[in-house]
Amino acid sequence: MNLESAASAYRNVAFDSAPPIKIVRMMYQGALRFLDEAEDIDPGADPNAFRDRLNRAEAIVVELRVSLDPRHAPEVAGELSRLYRFVEDELFAARDDLDAAPIAGARRVLETLFSAWNEIEVESQPQQG
Repeated sequence: MNLESAASAYRNVAFDSAPPIKIVRMMYQGALRFLDEAEDIDPGADPNAFRDRLNRAEAIVVELRVSLDPRHAPEVAGELSRLYRFVEDELFAARDDLDAAPIAGARRVLETLFSAWNEIEVESQPQQG
C-alpha cells in the first residue's frame, strides 16, 4: 500500500467512524476548502479547474441539503434548505459566468453555518469537572 492510498484509507475510516456532528463539520470544511481553491484560480485562464472546484463544493452542499430531515425540526430544516439553495445558486452563477464574485456570498453563508455547528459541537461535549 503506497502512502497516498494509506492516507485515503485513514480518511475513509475517520469519516465513517466519526459522530454525525463531526461529519457535518467535515463537509463544511471540505466545501470551504474547494471555495478557497476556486478563488485561487483565474477562471479565464483555467475554466475547467475553476468549474471543477465549484462543482465539488456544490456536491457537498447538495448532499447537506438532501440529507436534511424535516421530521425533527421542520422550521430549521426549511431554513437550512433555503440557505443551501442560495449557496447552490451562487455557485451556479460563478460557474456559469466564470466569475469568482458570487463565491463571496456562498462563503458567508457556509462560514456562518460552520461556526454554528462548531458551537453546537462544543455545547454537546460532556462537561469535565
